[in-house]
Amino acid sequence: MKILEIKNLTKIYGQGTENLKVLDDVSLEVNKGDFIVLLGPSGSGKSTLLNMIAMLDTPTEGSIIFEGKELTKLNEKQKSALRLKRMGFVFQFDGLLPDFTLLENVNMPYIMAGKKTDTKAKELLKNFGLENMENKLPSALSGGEKQRGSIARALRNNPALILADEPTGNLDAHKKVYVFEDFAKLAKQGITVIMVTHDLNAVDYADIVYSLENNKLVKTK
Repeated sequence: MKILEIKNLTKIYGQGTENLKVLDDVSLEVNKGDFIVLLGPSGSGKSTLLNMIAMLDTPTEGSIIFEGKELTKLNEKQKSALRLKRMGFVFQFDGLLPDFTLLENVNMPYIMAGKKTDTKAKELLKNFGLENMENKLPSALSGGEKQRGSIARALRNNPALILADEPTGNLDAHKKVYVFEDFAKLAKQGITVIMVTHDLNAVDYADIVYSLENNKLVKTK
């Protein structure tokens, strides 16, 4: 089942002679439960594409349709609600709030959605092997533990889509594998994952791989 469709997407920054074309007529179809990896060097447009799917940036031309909604036509309130309820985000830096415990951090998106906490956050932490860490502050966790906690947080509101931007950039090789395995498992559960990375090892875990080359999207797996 198709969950995301990108049609003829172009992104140009600047005006007049200072124009910089980052994406050029990019199209992409994503099905429910796909684990997609986007490869490419710095400045190739990977994060720009991810940000437009997340409605944090707007395309110069083209359309993005997510769960039947044309994202470029939504107002800011609608975009915020959709991000909170249907998308989860994992970044290179875990982004955990330092003054809150791991459990409180994982629960944060649920509270922001106006809901009372339940046992789901604890279940998520257990799924990621973090059940003994729930009352610890982020400063007491390793880099790998914090990043897996950020994945748990991204899943708190049962999103249909996880967007991950260089989520293993600060991890050693051993801990990176855990994150790739986590995303592959989530995809098998029906959660769509789109991950931007420089790490070629991610290819072994992905269902589909694209490379951004000369502002174009090229399928390599």
